[in-house]
Amino acid sequence: MKPADKNAEARARPSSAPLLRRRVPRQSLRDAAYEAIKHRIITCKFKPGECINEAGVSALLGYGRTPVHQALDRLMLEEMVEVIPRKGVIVKPVILQDVLQLIDVRMINETQCARLAAVRAEDVHIDGLAEVIKGARQAISDRNVHSMMTLDREFHLLMARATKNAELAEVLRKLHERSLRFWFISFTTPDHHSSFQEQHEALFEAIRSHEPDQAERAMRAHIETFRRSVARQL
Repeated sequence: MKPADKNAEARARPSSAPLLRRRVPRQSLRDAAYEAIKHRIITCKFKPGECINEAGVSALLGYGRTPVHQALDRLMLEEMVEVIPRKGVIVKPVILQDVLQLIDVRMINETQCARLAAVRAEDVHIDGLAEVIKGARQAISDRNVHSMMTLDREFHLLMARATKNAELAEVLRKLHERSLRFWFISFTTPDHHSSFQEQHEALFEAIRSHEPDQAERAMRAHIETFRRSVARQL
């Protein structure tokens, strides 16, 4: 092969060097920072009322200041952090009255969600909920609190998707994620976890059987239990 041909072949062959230097897109970094900070807020690693700053969070998580700043802006809109003049960014304190108002809003929206899910759920939604129920049983057996919390979140997200109403599902996602921190604070005993699992299974059975009245009653009981548990802890 002539030298010129060799050069042409080298130009045509893709180089691995650019792949090694490829960076994660800024959008992905912002989302990753958002999820990481939110997880620390929900699990109380960033405690209610704690002051956090962009530089410290950037160093802790290994992300640049820009994606951390964008993530904190998003969390502020979702009312998980707030900006206090001359103090900086504060993890939203847990105030009983605020929590009870949030639960009131959940009661209105999630009971309707349960009704719609019972009417509209398809096999794919029911299969997904069944998998979450199964995983939650194992997490309770293993006493894996983080898995329980993650599966609780997934159960409510899947039920919201089963309504086939994207607007309602997004409203419920935000409400439930704001509630997860209170879940982590309040439900610290195996009895609490088993009780909530039983309530999820009652909801699942109502949705699988396409019984909207039964689903609404199960959701109402679920949220009332949550209200009582939070009130005892705060």
